[in-house]
Amino acid sequence: MPRINQLRQWLGQTLPDVCHDLTSASADASFRQYFRVAFPESNSPSLAKGRASLIVMDAPPEQEDCRPWLAIARLFGAAGVHVPEILAEDPEQGFLLMSDLGNDTYLGRLSAPDCTPHASAHLYADAIGALLAIQAASRPGVLPEYSDELLRRELMLFPDWYIARHKGITLDDENKNALMDVFDKIIAMNLAEPKVFVHRDYHSRNLMVIPEEEGANPGIIDFQDAVYGPLTYDLVSLFKDAYIEWEEDFTLDLLARYWEMARKSGLPVRADFADFYRDYEWMGVQRHLKIVGIFARLCHRDGKEGYLSSLPLLMRYLRKVCERYRNLHPLLKLLDKLDPVPTEHFFSF
Repeated sequence: MPRINQLRQWLGQTLPDVCHDLTSASADASFRQYFRVAFPESNSPSLAKGRASLIVMDAPPEQEDCRPWLAIARLFGAAGVHVPEILAEDPEQGFLLMSDLGNDTYLGRLSAPDCTPHASAHLYADAIGALLAIQAASRPGVLPEYSDELLRRELMLFPDWYIARHKGITLDDENKNALMDVFDKIIAMNLAEPKVFVHRDYHSRNLMVIPEEEGANPGIIDFQDAVYGPLTYDLVSLFKDAYIEWEEDFTLDLLARYWEMARKSGLPVRADFADFYRDYEWMGVQRHLKIVGIFARLCHRDGKEGYLSSLPLLMRYLRKVCERYRNLHPLLKLLDKLDPVPTEHFFSF
């Protein structure tokens, strides 16, 4: 039976006597698909609790396991943040029915022509509040550890998919050893951070703007890869977003506000802001190298070329941090070989 027919059959059993008008709800970078089930108010099932639409997740079991998504939805929901409400589930088939958080993403609001830092401040304040709630609920032994092995596997996406596949370059032993040495330093810095629950993709595409009458803002999605790891990781996702760029002074102010609130909340942030900021910068290098590799893989393996448009921004993030720290200068030299910058670009050793 075709997968879509299997989904419709399950919906028919879950929402009997309801007309199922299915439309695509989002494009995912994984094998999961999301559909919106709309129904007229006069024919809204009791399960929908008066809502005009619901969302169905289709996670083919041979490619995606929806159980981690379910477990983390409950974990984050218990922390008091706004995640989709689970209304029906069939993990064996890979189907979930949940509340609809809408189409109004942070990215849509923040990338609007008239959106200034001042206009976006309340959205970031809400996102910081939700992140603090997630981190405050943190405890070891609940989520997988963001281990040396996982951090290194993510970093290797950069040489494997960006350098070798996308750029078509084979590194000689000298450059390869220099890159591995930098990777060792990055991972050591990341693992030395205080640990909390980490969403791992806490950015503008996964934060939904929720009207005040519908609950707490933001709505949070795409959290199935959450781990227990470095405290600054989600801050990098939020303030050094791969899809939208702000002036560094603005994001630094937001970061300082988070740090002050986290200290007052008793979270294990560094006592000195300079140390905290250094952790944040080095965490950003790990994340951005990973994302560059992922976006190259999405292009060449999955035919999703649109992700390549974010590479220049990611490279700017990487270069700025590499310029500031001597131990990252070998990486900067490699970036300049891979993607030469204009001659007016200088840095001092």
